[in-house]
Amino acid sequence: MFKIKVIGSFLLLMCTVFTTNAQIKLGDKLPDIALQNTQNATVKLQSFKGKTVLVDFWASWCGPCRLANRKLVKTYKEYKNQRFEIVGISIDTDKSKWLKAIEKDKINYTQLIDPKGFDAKSAQTFGVEALPATFLFDGSGKLIAINPTESQIIDQIKKNNK
Repeated sequence: MFKIKVIGSFLLLMCTVFTTNAQIKLGDKLPDIALQNTQNATVKLQSFKGKTVLVDFWASWCGPCRLANRKLVKTYKEYKNQRFEIVGISIDTDKSKWLKAIEKDKINYTQLIDPKGFDAKSAQTFGVEALPATFLFDGSGKLIAINPTESQIIDQIKKNNK
C-alpha cells in the first residue's frame, strides 16, 4: 500500500511540475494568435488588451488542469467585472472531450482550442511543455508572470483597476 501511495504521489508531482522553457519571455507582448472558440468563431488574443489577462493552457485529460479549473472559475466569477479575463487554450486533440470538460467544470470564461497537442502552434509559441501552464499579462499586453500565484493575479487585477 505504501508503494502505491509513493508512486501516486510521484506521478501527481510529475504532472504538476511546470517545466516549460517559454519562447515568450517576461516583458514580451501578447502573441498574435487567433484560435477557434466553442462556437467556432475566431478569437484573437490581442483583442483582450486593456485587461489583465491570464492565458491558461490545459487539456480535458489533465487531472491537475481540471483541479485548477475549479479555482479559475471562482477567481473569474469574483473579478470578471474588474477588467480581468481568463483565456483558456486547450491542446486537446478531441474537440468533443474538450467541450464536455468545459461543461462539466462549469467554465464561463473564454475557451479556445488548438487541437494538435503539444505540437500546437500556440503551445510552441508560449513554450508549453507541461500542463497546466499559465501566463499573466498586464493591461498593456505585457507578460509579467509565468505560472503566477493566485495573489500575483489578484494584485495585478487591482493594479490594473487603479
